[in-house]
Formats: sequence, C-alpha cells, structure tokens
Amino acid sequence: MPTLPPEPARPSGNEPHQLQETAASFGAEAERYDRTRPRYPDALVDRVVAGSPGPDLLDVGVGTGIAARQFRAAGCRVLGVDVDARMAGLARRDGIDVEVAAFETWDPAGRAFDTVVAGQTWHWVDPAAGPERAARVLRPGGRLAVFWNVFQPPSGLGEAFSAVYRRVLPDVPVPNPVPGLDGYAPILAGAADGMRRTGAFDAPEQWRFDWERPFTRDEWLDQVPTFGGHSRLPANALDELLAGLGAAVDAVGGRFTMRYTTVAVTAKRVAAA
Repeated sequence: MPTLPPEPARPSGNEPHQLQETAASFGAEAERYDRTRPRYPDALVDRVVAGSPGPDLLDVGVGTGIAARQFRAAGCRVLGVDVDARMAGLARRDGIDVEVAAFETWDPAGRAFDTVVAGQTWHWVDPAAGPERAARVLRPGGRLAVFWNVFQPPSGLGEAFSAVYRRVLPDVPVPNPVPGLDGYAPILAGAADGMRRTGAFDAPEQWRFDWERPFTRDEWLDQVPTFGGHSRLPANALDELLAGLGAAVDAVGGRFTMRYTTVAVTAKRVAAA
C-alpha cells in the first residue's frame, strides 16, 4: 500500500482549522447537508473496520451522521463528537450518540476506542492537538482514519464553475470550489505529518477509492449551499452564484457525471502518546 511522503505541507498562514466561523457554519444547512452530501464508498468502510481490533468507534466531526450510519451498519458501536449542536441534533434523531464539543478539548472520561475516524472534517481540527488526542483514546493496535470525498467535474465544467465563482464573488473569501486532488495535497500531507509527530502511530498510509455519481442540475444546486462558507454568503450573492452554476450545467445538457476520489490518511496506534 502506498504511504504518504514524509515532508509536511508548507503552512499557508490561513489554515482551515483557524477559520472557526466557517467551521461552525455547516449547521445552518444541517438538513440539506444530510440530504445532499455524498456517502462514502463501502470499500473504505469495510477496509477501516477490517483493519481495526474491535467495534468501538469514535467519529470526530460526526456532523449529521453520514459516515456514522455507515460504520454502524458495518457492525461498529459509534460515538460522535461535533462542535455544532445543530448537526449533532440531526444525528441523534437517527439514533447516533453524539457529544457536543471541540475534539481538541473534548473529555473522553476514561473511555477508549478501537477506531477514530473523521469524514470530511479533519482539516477543521488542530493539526497538532487532534492526532495527539486521537492517540490518547485509541487502544493499542487501534486505527486512526481521516478521509475526504474529492470531486472532479468533467472536462470543461470545472473551469465553467470556477469562472462563475470569479465573476460572482471576486472579493469574497470562499474555499476553492473545484480544488481537485492537487488542491487536497497539503491537507493530506498535513494529516500524515500530524500522525507522525505524535510518535504514537506507525507510518501513515494513503488509501484511494475512485467512483462516480450522476447529478441533475437541481441535484447539484441543492448541494452547493452546504459547501464551506457558502451559508454565510449574502442571499443575493448566493442566488447569483446558483444561477451561474445552473447555467453552466444547462450548457452541458442539464446533467453530468461527477468523478469522485475518496482519499484516506490512516495509521495504527503502536505506542502510548
């Protein structure tokens, strides 16, 4: 299995975990988030579960419970932690046990876990404190697995999406709407470096799963407001953005197939932190 390079990513001075207002904004669209955000490949869930010593799993940034439900269906006993009470409330409606706290300051109260996962959230966690806390709550041989769904639009459509953002929001700091795998490289390398720095994990590995999902125009536009920072945009700007993105999808026939790559950075706990 491939491992990540040992060099850490160069800090940008505007790291995601420092953008607390953006990190806490997802709950404004909790129902939409749960309805529209893609799930994770079963192959990822199965591989994480197979590589863990037992069923006790902690989901960091559990959100509305998207990944938690998948791991529960695979036989895990899941506890979630999330900073946003609105997201936690929705997860609880589906029977997920969630504690509201920032992971960096969350009190495990002496509990230990076989697996710690974070789906689409680890970049909001402090890169030093997060892996150290994960190491403290993992049993020996337990696995830390952090993963992201990276979408890659068809040729031409990604460029059209980016052009809409540049036109509608030239002065508004929103995350790159189409970062692709290259855009995630600093996040992936930073996650691996954080695991190494604890001295409690074996060499981090990177797992990759490629898949596709078709979207209609309306399905894609329904998801857009859940992207980081978008719920904080002025209403007129969001309306204009959605209109421009919708026109871009209309120009390719009103539907498209999005290519996804789910990338996990993972390591086993081999020593006390």
